[in-house]
Amino acid sequence: MSDSFTILLGGELEKTERLMAAMAGSRVIAADGGMRHAEALGVVPELWVGDFDSADPALFERYATVPRQTFPREKDATDGQLGVETAIALGAKRLVLAGALGGTRSDHALQHVVYAVHLAERGLDVLLTSGEEEMVPFLAGTVEVDLPDGALFSILGLTDLAALTIENAKYGLDRRDVPFGPPMTICNVARGRVRLTHEGGRAIILSRPYDFTGV
Repeated sequence: MSDSFTILLGGELEKTERLMAAMAGSRVIAADGGMRHAEALGVVPELWVGDFDSADPALFERYATVPRQTFPREKDATDGQLGVETAIALGAKRLVLAGALGGTRSDHALQHVVYAVHLAERGLDVLLTSGEEEMVPFLAGTVEVDLPDGALFSILGLTDLAALTIENAKYGLDRRDVPFGPPMTICNVARGRVRLTHEGGRAIILSRPYDFTGV
């Protein structure tokens, strides 16, 4: 059984080739209102979790056969976290957080980013996606991001970054110490598959694989 799980979250989600490729072969869990994405993606989740305060009532009839895990509204976790932790309990090693970005709740979107870094520190492979934008945690070590030539990407440092190297991009770096705060690593342009390395710190790589405005 697959150890790759897609969690449907309540943010923006556009069906794209990259999104469908990322989801291919994964098991699917919907978190509350994230179930609204299921029909467009052509999936039926194996489980639906949450307090169900944001799901369209019509979804309950449409997905009446999907097992639900119901939680109280007053709780110490978001519905998205409940979906993720359920997936981990079922053996997840790789997570696609679909609908993690955008939407009307910036607090939830930002929390997904922070939580993804935490999950990466626990050893999980995590992708956050809106279909149009993608984010992956960037801890010490090397990450390769497969992007079209000319696509935009940025590195968002959450701490100081030690000895950052950027290869196969318009603006390269060679073992540069990057302080937390200044936007030095925003709006770079991929020259195909980008290779990124640093020796200490935490960051997020944000990619816009369909955006070629930086060319």
